[in-house]
Amino acid sequence: MSTAHKNLSVYKTNGLKDMSSKRIAVVTAEWNEEVTFALRDGAIETLLKNGVKEENIISATVPGSYELSYGSQVFAQRDDIDAVIAIGCVIQGETKHNDYINNAVAQGLTDVSLKYNKPVVFGVLTPNTYQQALDRAGGKHGNKGDEAGITALKMLSISDF
Repeated sequence: MSTAHKNLSVYKTNGLKDMSSKRIAVVTAEWNEEVTFALRDGAIETLLKNGVKEENIISATVPGSYELSYGSQVFAQRDDIDAVIAIGCVIQGETKHNDYINNAVAQGLTDVSLKYNKPVVFGVLTPNTYQQALDRAGGKHGNKGDEAGITALKMLSISDF
């Protein structure tokens, strides 16, 4: 479903387990920081609202979205981290750079998740325009960071089965 028909900040919490002991890393790309830092803040706020303790949230930055895979791996390999949220924004622009970056990041984050058997959440916006990014970073379509935060918690909840 497109975000034009769904608010990214509206989510269901049914099935969530106690998250008070979970440690989550949020890795954020600095490129397009007006967007990515708003996404990061949304993810952290959602984690806190749903029982993750502030001291159990680690926030780190990487230069751009391409570096999210390695940055996420740094945390995923740690035994004291339960999940990683990767936050970025790659705007289409005038060249095909977004195709290469988005594919590499999606595959890289999937590989990290499977390698370390823990949730690594794709919180990367892939909009056509900067305005579309703003609309999904706390604008008229909500905040994809909220969606990324609740996704991490839901994946942790099923990991305990």
